[in-house]
Amino acid sequence: MAGNPVTRRRGRHITGWRREALRTNLWFVPAIMVAFAVLLFVATYWLDRLVGEHDISLPGWVASGSADTARQVLIGVAAAVITVAGVVFSITILALQLASQQFGPRMLRNFIRDLGTQVSLGAFVATFVYAMLTLGSIGHVGPEEFVPHLSVTIALALTMIDVGVLIYFIHHVAHSIQLTSVVAGIAHDYRSVVGQLVRDAPPGSSDGSVAPPDVQATRARLEREGAIVRADRSGFLQAIGHGRLLEIARSSDARIQLLSRPGQFVAQGQPLALVWPPSAVEQVSLWLARAHIVGPNRTLTQDPAFAVDQLVEVAIRALSPAVNDTFTALNCIDWLGDCLCRTARQVLPDGVYRDRERVVRLLEPAITLDFLVKRASDKIRQAGRGMPAVLIRQLENLQRIASSLREGQGCQAIVRQAHMIMRNAEESIPEASDQADVRVAYDALVADVRPHVGPGLAERAPATE
Repeated sequence: MAGNPVTRRRGRHITGWRREALRTNLWFVPAIMVAFAVLLFVATYWLDRLVGEHDISLPGWVASGSADTARQVLIGVAAAVITVAGVVFSITILALQLASQQFGPRMLRNFIRDLGTQVSLGAFVATFVYAMLTLGSIGHVGPEEFVPHLSVTIALALTMIDVGVLIYFIHHVAHSIQLTSVVAGIAHDYRSVVGQLVRDAPPGSSDGSVAPPDVQATRARLEREGAIVRADRSGFLQAIGHGRLLEIARSSDARIQLLSRPGQFVAQGQPLALVWPPSAVEQVSLWLARAHIVGPNRTLTQDPAFAVDQLVEVAIRALSPAVNDTFTALNCIDWLGDCLCRTARQVLPDGVYRDRERVVRLLEPAITLDFLVKRASDKIRQAGRGMPAVLIRQLENLQRIASSLREGQGCQAIVRQAHMIMRNAEESIPEASDQADVRVAYDALVADVRPHVGPGLAERAPATE
């Protein structure tokens, strides 16, 4: 298994899920920084003892003074740092509350996983731990009083660094809660996830609409003769260990068809996969339970649609009557267009996994451009009913996506969305001049997609009176 490059690539998905789980908390990075502070204290304390035993002169910048002076300095440092740490924690909680109210509860994970916030918290807690350890080391060694001068100096230096961290943290929070930064950050996450999926795609992946004959035959056999494996717990499917499943399918001479993709909710007892031959069900079901990561929330590990849904959520919140922030919705539509334009220029995994002998072993629902276009357009179109600016911006973005399509790539989803947007405009916009503006954007889109779908598009489109 270790020597199979296909398996190694699949194993990265589970590694990525673990990395995402560690990133999405407020304790992991601070815990590492506290451990580093402990190690730093051990090193500086050893040097202080070495200096004292050999009567080595220290540089002039090293703090000196009596034990009482060192204690007072360290007590002041510890008290100040832990107070600031409490303030930083309070600001973080306030930012999370604002994010939940303004952007939606699903945005909280984006703020929790923010590395700048985690490092800021860790810096103050680590300095406090270092100061307390140094304070405890002051005492008598034999007949003489021991003062760890180097450790006290390092504690003062860490305090000065914390001042800079505090300034950075205030700036970082003020920047991170701005809506434009949040939306751009979600788009960046989307590009990262799609890029990782493309890099880890099985060799020979194709997003063509017609599956190869061996794939069609495998899928037909599974649907006709495959045994059902049911989910053993409920939750969102967060990640799939394709490498494990591919290896167990090869060793069992089995075929597996997964019925859910990452991001979908699975209920306990719901069909999770089909396995052929039925004799391999018992062995495969055990590995399915291990290879499927199910949790209470969605993650971005293998689910680019989650980032699309986040942008859509911000947009429809902005379009709600309670908020009525059209420009925020337009900003989200622009970033959705950027994400889908980048996707249109790439070959997404087709969900077909083969072993080293090129035998189809594993099938899963593929994420297609049509699926993402529909996901990014439907709810915003519905929420923006009667709003010409929103409908025009959607048509302009669909035009950008169409112009980014690779040679021979279809754009049926773009055409369907264009028709629905135009019908929406005709039914919900009473002003004729506003309808005409939407028609101009629609006609520009028609001109771009006609080479892909044929001249019948204009005849099938709705027309304004």
